[in-house]
Amino acid sequence: MSGDTPVDARALREDVKKKYREVAIAPDGEFHFHTGRPLAKRLGYDDDAVASLPDAAVESFAGVGDPFSLRQLEAGERVVDIGSGGGFDCFIAAGKVGPEGQVVGIDMTEEMLTKSRRTAEAMGVTNVEFREGLLEDMPVEDGWADVVISNGVINLCADKRHVFGEIQRVLRPGGHLQFADIANGQPVPAEAISNIDLWTA
Repeated sequence: MSGDTPVDARALREDVKKKYREVAIAPDGEFHFHTGRPLAKRLGYDDDAVASLPDAAVESFAGVGDPFSLRQLEAGERVVDIGSGGGFDCFIAAGKVGPEGQVVGIDMTEEMLTKSRRTAEAMGVTNVEFREGLLEDMPVEDGWADVVISNGVINLCADKRHVFGEIQRVLRPGGHLQFADIANGQPVPAEAISNIDLWTA
């Protein structure tokens, strides 16, 4: 653990990978969070957009909100989804930006990347690409994105300041950040902050 982060970032990543590996492989399993189509409906996603997607594109969805409710994406925009998981938000975004737009999903979990890539291929979606990477070191060139989206992932990063610095780097001047996440406005005891199990549970 470095002096700049409250927990060991590497250990936290491994714990996050372990939990979301299970969501990719066994999406019908029991988790401490909601998943899939019922969750998308609860969060207010457009019913028609969700219904148009195959089960593989939706079943591992585990977000906390609808980042598209903050602003509708425009045709032709370039979007980066940080922590893209099984690709649900990427596929929604791809439909919104159309064939002239581009969507890049970034995730660190091999099983999620395998699933999202297979789903994109099965759907014949050509304006989406999934890249392996960390939010603290995104495999995206400077100023490439018109929009960065994220859904329940930044809270799982130990060094949020670094993550927001990377977001600023990949966004073009005047670009948009649209994210849904979990936040706590109350003081947290030091022993709780350093407990990785509490971060992911």
